Amino acid sequence: MNTTIGKYLIIIGLFIVVIGVLIYFLGDKLSWIGRLPGDIRIEKENLKIFIPVTTMILISILLTLIVTLIKKIF
Repeated sequence: MNTTIGKYLIIIGLFIVVIGVLIYFLGDKLSWIGRLPGDIRIEKENLKIFIPVTTMILISILLTLIVTLIKKIF
């Protein structure tokens, strides 16, 4: 078997654990996520629409940086 796949699975697992720990311990301090300027929120009587445009752009940039760093390391 290819050992590279194993390395990637370990890295992904560690990343998920780190994210889980951050959410668990800093959950109350991360309430700004989803409420950034540029996130679209429409609320009416029987309708709620939420489109987190800015939040998704921020997450995309962070994930791109993380993947780039992982590729440079391995």
